[in-house]
Amino acid sequence: MSFAFRSIGALLLALCSLAQARELRVCADPDNLPMSHADESGFENRIARVIADEMGATLRYDWLQQVRGYVRKTLGEGLCDLFIGVPADFERVLPTRPYYRSTYVFVDAPRARGLEAFDDPRIARLRIGVQLVGNDLAATPPGHALAKAGLLDNVRGFTLVGEGSAAQRIGEALARGEIDAALVWGPQGGWLAARSPTPLEVHRASRPALLGKIPFDFDIAMGVRRGDTALRDELDAILVKRRADIDAILAAYSVPRTDVP
Repeated sequence: MSFAFRSIGALLLALCSLAQARELRVCADPDNLPMSHADESGFENRIARVIADEMGATLRYDWLQQVRGYVRKTLGEGLCDLFIGVPADFERVLPTRPYYRSTYVFVDAPRARGLEAFDDPRIARLRIGVQLVGNDLAATPPGHALAKAGLLDNVRGFTLVGEGSAAQRIGEALARGEIDAALVWGPQGGWLAARSPTPLEVHRASRPALLGKIPFDFDIAMGVRRGDTALRDELDAILVKRRADIDAILAAYSVPRTDVP
């Protein structure tokens, strides 16, 4: 009998050790505030911690700048299991349910207050900052809209890779008076305004009709390796259970949302 109890005890200890050894391996950009940073100060880092804690897993990162080949070099190579923030229709991963929705915003310095629409006549006279993405410096949807409106002469592009995140560099340019306003992804805009020494206002940009079918706001989900339905389903359940905690993190980072009032 004592041998049987010892065997059961050893089995339980082994199972506990296996549970404690579980890892949540997250793919993230090391310098992309406010989303992620190597010091784990981004809101996606904080959300990853919530997910890992709920799983009882150790959180581990695979850091790589989000340039061309990012998915192939991380998730595709088996270096990690999860992206914390991807568009919900991103075809290279298996997405979870969305956990927030946002859009592009104008961030206005005092000299350019109240920008909300692309047909505002002041835009032609203002210096506007936009982010350029990818190795080929492709424009974001706001950049496409400005190009279609013939307003590129007064647009300054900020590349994804540089000294600090694109959002940081845009904020610094606004503070120095090098640009009058910026068109950025909502979470970047809210974060910029919340931390800027120069008073900035954030206004949701109205979707320009000339964009055609190009999307302007996005549902954001988590992404796992295609075929990993077990992890996707586990994450979906956690997103429901820990919704209040995730919402609180998004609010703390002043993320503008279009999925809540």
